[in-house]
Amino acid sequence: MLKIGITGGIGSGKTTVCKVFELLGVPVFYADDVAKSIMHTDPILKSGILDAFGQNSYTQSGELNRSYISSIVFNDNHELEKLNSLVHPAVFRAFDAWVLSQKEASYVIKEAALLYESDAYKMCDQSILVISPIETRISRVKARDGISAEDIQLRMNRQFSDEQKMKFADHILNNDEKQLLIPQIIQLHQKFSMIGS
Repeated sequence: MLKIGITGGIGSGKTTVCKVFELLGVPVFYADDVAKSIMHTDPILKSGILDAFGQNSYTQSGELNRSYISSIVFNDNHELEKLNSLVHPAVFRAFDAWVLSQKEASYVIKEAALLYESDAYKMCDQSILVISPIETRISRVKARDGISAEDIQLRMNRQFSDEQKMKFADHILNNDEKQLLIPQIIQLHQKFSMIGS
């Protein structure tokens, strides 16, 4: 079974691309969603977060104290790296377990915003980068999340640029609203289905 990583900058359309792959019957692992979930459920991860960030990291009911953690990590890159060094291995473990449960698939997809930054691409056989013009990405995120262009730019600055990501990518999907996206996806789907069979 092939493992395909997919990534793209905020607002690039990577989730839309993944939804199309799902419609084609391909199982998709959403790493960012899993990361949020396992911060509540993975005992090794919870213990690491408590050790690194203190008892205020979780509420009395055992829920992650997102505002507390955010106030620490989004103002200090060292603290963000510390959190990522705890979360990424837990997500890797969850991905490995999930892959084992996908016995019928010829290939699976791992969607991750930080696929290259976290070295998660090394767990994949190939990777896809979804690209889109920055102005389009900012417009999409403003409409979707209701946040300012400045906040969006701050988030973009925490990720590799498209140019940096292209050095790692095996395939590039152009989501610039000029080229049709679906035919690009179908072409990759056919290729991966043949290789993974």
